Amino acid sequence: MPLKKIDKSSKPLETKDYKNYNKEKSENFLIEIPKYTFKDIVLANQVKSKIKDIIYFKKNQEKVFNEWGLSSVIHENINKLVVNLYGPPGTGKTMAAHVIANEMKQNLLIVNYSELESKYVGETAKNIEKVFKFAKEKNLIIFFDEADAILSKRVTNMSHSTDVSVNQTRSVLLMLMNDYDGIILFATNFISNFDEAFMRRIQFHIKFELPDQKCRELLWKKYIPEKMPNNVDIHKLSYQYKGISGSDISNAVMNAAFKAARLEEEYVDEKYFFEAIQNIIKSKKENKSSTREIISEKIVTEDYVNSVLKKEER
Repeated sequence: MPLKKIDKSSKPLETKDYKNYNKEKSENFLIEIPKYTFKDIVLANQVKSKIKDIIYFKKNQEKVFNEWGLSSVIHENINKLVVNLYGPPGTGKTMAAHVIANEMKQNLLIVNYSELESKYVGETAKNIEKVFKFAKEKNLIIFFDEADAILSKRVTNMSHSTDVSVNQTRSVLLMLMNDYDGIILFATNFISNFDEAFMRRIQFHIKFELPDQKCRELLWKKYIPEKMPNNVDIHKLSYQYKGISGSDISNAVMNAAFKAARLEEEYVDEKYFFEAIQNIIKSKKENKSSTREIISEKIVTEDYVNSVLKKEER
């Protein structure tokens, strides 16, 4: 397959450019202009390095596949780039998707699987096909957030038409991923739920972890504005409270500020920051300790799924 040339001069389009697209067909696509750059995101150095690997994967395709001859031994679709961003909630996966899109000079097509699902058997797969077609036409990066909903293990003991539909959707997505000449990003908190067939087709897996003390300190500094009067010891905060995410820190700063404002304080006292983050940590612990039902599913082969679908078509 010839290598698809990259248009380095291309720029992300404005959201308004998509406003009336496919209007008569009532298709709803959420397009987002990249909001973040590397300057906006706080990540461990190894994670940033892996993100740069992805960006330069596209930029160096011509050299690696053509000049260095890798295309002679890799015969699958060499134009595609499929990336999985995984790790705990609030660790920067969605922000990283925006950073990648910004560096690639493309907009994001945000895919919410719940909006693609249909009560009619076979319709969900058709909706996914429309997503890929639209993304290709408009040169968009497809971004599946909470991707475990669509990449989860397929149903083995199929007893209902909905089970067949689930497996059909998975099989269609696998084929679309194989053929797509573009960038697909997945983000998930639950990589353990992924079907092995999808794991094999994803070229890059980047693990996002909760920030260490150095990153926590940078995050506290990032989310406490210079204009906000306060007496907080950021080093103390970052050292004392571990196991928290960037979004936890952002929420704690906001909660502390609003409490101080409600009490008509002249500045945000350190105690409000401590109280806010303690409450967040407490709620997270209680959430983890709650009882959850885990449903075990086995993998069904693609051949079996296709045979079932052929019988239905008859």
